[in-house]
Amino acid sequence: MSDDDKQNITLFLDAHQVKLKVDRDKEPIYREAAKRVNDAYGRYSRKLPNQPVEKLWVLTALEMAVNFQSDVREKNIQPVLEKVQELTTKIDNTLNKT
Repeated sequence: MSDDDKQNITLFLDAHQVKLKVDRDKEPIYREAAKRVNDAYGRYSRKLPNQPVEKLWVLTALEMAVNFQSDVREKNIQPVLEKVQELTTKIDNTLNKT
């Protein structure tokens, strides 16, 4: 992509300002990701107010990684589930013909 297809954005992750140059079509993804990170960090900071900031960020990073892995696994199994459904339908149709 050319620089014309890029956009400068500023995200706020808790008290941290992050300036990035991103593909224009991915800008909403970055904003949604920042929102999710802030939501998770906020939950941990409210539930664990006496914990150091570093631990809150580690817990937030772990939650984001677990969510990502869950999405990857769910996405990877979806084609298999669709094929099983297709085969089940074919078997049912074949059995119902006799």
